[in-house]
Amino acid sequence: MNRRGQREQAFILIFERTINHETIAQIIENAGESRDLILSAFAEKAATGVQDNEAAIDEKIQRNIRDWKMSRLSRVSLALLRLAIYEMLFEQEIPLRVSINEAVELAKKYGSKEDAPFVNGVLGSVAKELEPQDA
Repeated sequence: MNRRGQREQAFILIFERTINHETIAQIIENAGESRDLILSAFAEKAATGVQDNEAAIDEKIQRNIRDWKMSRLSRVSLALLRLAIYEMLFEQEIPLRVSINEAVELAKKYGSKEDAPFVNGVLGSVAKELEPQDA
C-alpha cells in the first residue's frame, strides 16, 4: 500500500475517534473483529500519535483557525487537520508541503466543497509557524 493509502487509513481511524471517542487501539480492535483489516504500520503510528499528542495538536489548530471555534469545524476538517499537523510536528522526514497537499486531497475526497480550502489555509498558517525564518 502506498503512503497515500496509509494516510487515508490513519484519517479514517482519527475520523472515527471524533465520532465515538474510543481509543485508537479500541477502534482497531473493533474493526479487526468486524471485518478483515490490514492496517499499515504508518496508519496505526500516525493515528496513535494524533491521539497521544491531541492537546498540542488542537492548540495549534485553535491558534490558526482565526475567529472559529473547534466545535464548529466539520469532523472531516478536524480529523485531517489533526493528522496533517501531527505529521508536520512529529514526522520530520515528511516535507510540510506533502502533508498539506495530502490533507487537501483527502478533504476533496471526503469533505464538502468548503473543507479543502479551509484545511489548506489553516495548514498553510501552521507551516509558516514551523518553517525556519530567515534572519
